[in-house]
Amino acid sequence: MKNKVTNIISTVLPLPMDNIDTDQILPAKFLKGIDKTGYEKFLFYHWRFEENGKPKASIFNNEYKNIKILLTGENFGCGSSREHAVWALKDFGFKVIISSTFGDIFKTNALNNHILPLEVSNDFIKKLFKIVEQDPDVTFSIDIEKQTLSIPSKNFVVNFQINPYKKKCLIYGYDDISFLLSLEKKILAFEKKRKNDFSVV
Repeated sequence: MKNKVTNIISTVLPLPMDNIDTDQILPAKFLKGIDKTGYEKFLFYHWRFEENGKPKASIFNNEYKNIKILLTGENFGCGSSREHAVWALKDFGFKVIISSTFGDIFKTNALNNHILPLEVSNDFIKKLFKIVEQDPDVTFSIDIEKQTLSIPSKNFVVNFQINPYKKKCLIYGYDDISFLLSLEKKILAFEKKRKNDFSVV
């Protein structure tokens, strides 16, 4: 069994914009690869670089270390279904994206790639942005097992929802195949019992 990942503790990168689509996250011209890695440098490319490749003044070009949480506006990941957008976010180091709503396909792609799309209310999002604005070094704590988002220094806590199966995959790092393999002993035991039950008959 893989090591459990139940808590994600990190400072936050705030992106107070609504309706950020997958083409903004990763422009179409960078969809040439089939590997899931190597997309970090293309994340939000048109926001970060001029046409000649010269860096712009962007929060994504700052020296961030170990920031695992992206805080953003509503309807994040709308637009096309490109999974590459999720790969780029993961390559950049994000493990959690907090929004009030997500594009449906993006949300599925995120969960399949072990990024938690964490949904809270619009009112709570506004409070979170205000807290981060006042204290950029504030730390968020995400407890996947308990399904809570908290800010210990501010006595803030809120529950979030997640599909039970996807929750287990996030905690143990499973994909669909490795999840089935994790059940191998139970499956074999069931088959053995089933054969024994039939042999009695």
